[in-house]
Amino acid sequence: MTPGDLRAADFGAERGTWAVIAAAGRSSRAACEDGKPKQYRRLGGRPVISRTLAVFARHPAISGILVVIHPDDEELFADAVRQVDSPIPIRHVHGGASRQISCRRGLEALSAFAATPPRAVLIHDAARPFVSDTILDNVVTALEDGAAAALPVVAVSDTLKRGNASGTVVETVARDGLFAAQTPQGFDFTRILAAHRAAVAEEKDHFTDDCALAEWAGIAVTMVGGATGNIKLTTSEDLAMAERRVSAPCPDIRSGNGYDVHRLVAGDHVTLCGVNIPHNRRLDGHSDADVALHALTDALLATCGAGDIGTHFPPSDPQWKGAASFVFLQKAGEIVARNGGTILNVDVSLIAEAPKIGPHRDAMRSRLADILGISVDRCSVKATTNEKMGFIGREEGIAAIATANVSYGVLT
Repeated sequence: MTPGDLRAADFGAERGTWAVIAAAGRSSRAACEDGKPKQYRRLGGRPVISRTLAVFARHPAISGILVVIHPDDEELFADAVRQVDSPIPIRHVHGGASRQISCRRGLEALSAFAATPPRAVLIHDAARPFVSDTILDNVVTALEDGAAAALPVVAVSDTLKRGNASGTVVETVARDGLFAAQTPQGFDFTRILAAHRAAVAEEKDHFTDDCALAEWAGIAVTMVGGATGNIKLTTSEDLAMAERRVSAPCPDIRSGNGYDVHRLVAGDHVTLCGVNIPHNRRLDGHSDADVALHALTDALLATCGAGDIGTHFPPSDPQWKGAASFVFLQKAGEIVARNGGTILNVDVSLIAEAPKIGPHRDAMRSRLADILGISVDRCSVKATTNEKMGFIGREEGIAAIATANVSYGVLT
């Protein structure tokens, strides 16, 4: 693929935000397998650059990706891109002898081939595969709020020393106000392209990142939050660390919480956790008003972003009038299972002055276990009063708070 494969149609009708990925380096400081540059080394079975591209490809603010590669890496790049499921265009051009030259060529390509160039651009190192959506959010938000340039940083935590050519410490450098720069670095597209062109005109070729060039050009750079995990893979030790990081399975365990409250009216029992408890009042609601099961239903649905109890069982629907709330909880459990979840444990806290919960706790735990198909040791029920305060203290209602922990396998 040549620069001509970058098409005006790739840019769409709106001036969006594009990512330029710097990937033309030769990895002089990292000993890589089969002589491959580090950005094409396999990390957890996938090329490093594939992991980097995947983060940008899935981010909703990114309209397209332009990768600047070395002319010798066409086949390596094509193989890496095949491993990225991207809803946006991924194009590439050839870089030059330095990072500064390569990034300028990427910007020039975007300018030349877009009928309307991007509004903003994020420039990122291909060898930073652990960049997060949060960092992208931080940079994009700063640009949307009017910043001409945005730089993710982390505060320097190590004591810094300045040394001389003989290896002797000359002084200790105060670290107050010092930050380590990361990528992606975000820019107003027109201004950073003009800065690069000005640097060429004045034969300034010493800049190690685009924000340094922006500073030279008089562009104010806004610092935003980076992350210590957003490391650049530079040495063979970095690559070995990264392999350990992706090879160790990271469990995808999610917690959800729910809250519900119902008022008490005249009656002869309350239903809590699916257990009928004799009482001189009852809970008022469209269904059987089991606050515990309602709260727990919401907690389970929260673990997979499936809305809340009202989404699936709206009070406006007459079929749920007087329904037993265990139906709602069973449905929530089924939704969790369909999304690949395994319920690890559930916990319900009831807040009521009366009736006494203690004598019924074991029955409640057993009922929760039956409804959800889990062991009773994974079900907890607790109770407390409101110390005679508020509507609960006046015995006008009962509230419940529930928490659920669900495993969705391993993060990928």
